[in-house]
Amino acid sequence: MKIIQASCTAALALCLAGAALADDLQTVGDPNLTGFSARRLARMTSWFEAQTKNGDPSGFVVAVARGGKLAYLQPIGFADHDKKIPMRPDSIFRIGSMSKQITSVATMILVDDGKLELDAPVAQYLPELMGMMRVVKKDPATGDPIMVDLARQDFEPAKRAMTIRDLLRNTSGLVYGMGDFADPGFGNAAVHLLYGARAPFRRDKPIASFVASLGSLPLLHQPGEVWEYSLGYDVLGRVIEVASGQTFDQFLQTRLFAPLRMVDTGFSVPENKLNRLVAVPGAQPPPLSDGDVGKPQTFFSGGGGIVSTVPDFLRFSQMLLNGGELEGARILRAETVRLMLTNSMLSDIHFAGHEAGPDYGTGWGLGFAIRTNPDFSLIPGAVGSFNWQGSWGTFFSVDPVQKLILIMMMQRVQYRDNGFYFNAIRRLPYAALKVPEVPSPITPAPLSATALTEYVGRYVFGGSSSSLDRQILVADGIGWTGLEGVVAETGGMRVIKPVDAGPAARAGVMAGDLITAIGDTSTRGLTLEAALGRIAGPVNTTIKLRIVRQGQNDPLFVAFAREAVPLRSVQLQTSVADGKLVVKATGSWSILDFDRGETVPVAARAKDEFEVESGDHTRIAFVRDAAGKINGAVLNPGPWEQRGALAH
Repeated sequence: MKIIQASCTAALALCLAGAALADDLQTVGDPNLTGFSARRLARMTSWFEAQTKNGDPSGFVVAVARGGKLAYLQPIGFADHDKKIPMRPDSIFRIGSMSKQITSVATMILVDDGKLELDAPVAQYLPELMGMMRVVKKDPATGDPIMVDLARQDFEPAKRAMTIRDLLRNTSGLVYGMGDFADPGFGNAAVHLLYGARAPFRRDKPIASFVASLGSLPLLHQPGEVWEYSLGYDVLGRVIEVASGQTFDQFLQTRLFAPLRMVDTGFSVPENKLNRLVAVPGAQPPPLSDGDVGKPQTFFSGGGGIVSTVPDFLRFSQMLLNGGELEGARILRAETVRLMLTNSMLSDIHFAGHEAGPDYGTGWGLGFAIRTNPDFSLIPGAVGSFNWQGSWGTFFSVDPVQKLILIMMMQRVQYRDNGFYFNAIRRLPYAALKVPEVPSPITPAPLSATALTEYVGRYVFGGSSSSLDRQILVADGIGWTGLEGVVAETGGMRVIKPVDAGPAARAGVMAGDLITAIGDTSTRGLTLEAALGRIAGPVNTTIKLRIVRQGQNDPLFVAFAREAVPLRSVQLQTSVADGKLVVKATGSWSILDFDRGETVPVAARAKDEFEVESGDHTRIAFVRDAAGKINGAVLNPGPWEQRGALAH
């Protein structure tokens, strides 16, 4: 399967978005003027409020902007759940890996300045990394890395040096170390353990000290050949210091934060703003205990150390959408922004990880994930849309075709359940966009209750609540096991959460189980990617797992068939009530005028066509097969139509 390159049209749209004015991004305007249905946009508030009422201790701030105007900005829940301190629009969040996009922009500022060359070796700026020309050998049979032995020097030579471009696109061969800072999900190969031991993140040391500790380590991959999420952005922080002559934090402040008026963004929170810092519910993990952002920092992590607010990150995103400029402040050249936001992954690059790749409809530019497939992607919106997220529960996405910015921030100790919230922020705003009306007078066509029964049934619209955001989540034919969250550990794969009623759960797999073998192959020492590769398989094929469960001495063995991926998240059920055809959204999400769980009557307007008489006047046309029987339905026939199939 080849990666589909990002649309040139989408990229050019970056320069067509007009510059946003200050008031436009600070004051919420009439949603209808930005193309939204105010009623449907309000579903976001209800959805996030429901999570708070259901006991989620995380508060939220959510923003939606379109065409340079703020359509929605809502704080929900608590900034400190224990103290019952309400969330506010300018609450300050740890943004985790959304720091990477800020670092990438800072890097490209220096490229525009002529102080950095994208294809120059990193060692040209950081001589202490001159020795990183050794690459871990791979098992020719499995492709898995062979155990690292520094004493034996059992490596192969690097074919070329890693470059600045490699750092930006995660193809440097560097990895995250498995230790206090990195989550085990980044991998547990011996080289990850080695990085964690030899080059730990030390909050009491400057970036220069950390980068110097990398110099004696091997690369896991040949530079330019494999995409793997890595600490390359922390290395870029040091490159920026050397090339600019300023400390990384000073450079960001003078060249990015101050010009964009990102007044609450930096590596720490000053004392007079601590009352706005969002608390993280639960026991605090090492990144907090080692580096309290309420104190001045020593280690400026370009990969995950920045704090910000939704209004600040909105300004950052709008600058990118505008092609590098905001309110007269030119940060980057327009052509530089286009380069950054164009997929840079060639078809022969292997993806070691599950955040990007052709199986996820997602490529990578220079610091950003890019949607590459119009039919499925982890990124909402049109081809060419870009996004990323942070481990603390922050998310942003920009659709250059719709000129749409989505931002959601929350704070959580573990990020493994964040996809639940990311699904909401991608679906709800797109589902709230108004569909251009097609003027057509209703032709009353009274139908008997008997005639109406012909349209009764359940219609499945797949994973999309909007035709502008197709959401087939995986490639056709790939089987589903129902393992929603797993992480790699030394002894195997730990199950975080099996999907309720999914094949794994029905077979008896439970949260906390340690998968020690898949089939006859041990998972001990495997990278997360390698283990997940063995879990994947065609629909209806059998997978066998050996499991160690806490409190039981003997291993358990379970076997079950992989199933087709459930895509029925958006469904409509039609029925007849009081002589009228009525429609109800029964899937996971509301769609257009059809609120989840609520019955809406529709009036006949022509043969096989009906319309909601209130709200946004959603039209529904029923489709017949060659034999004349109803077999599907189309919502709002036309350019924005959504097609559903009659479920049997």
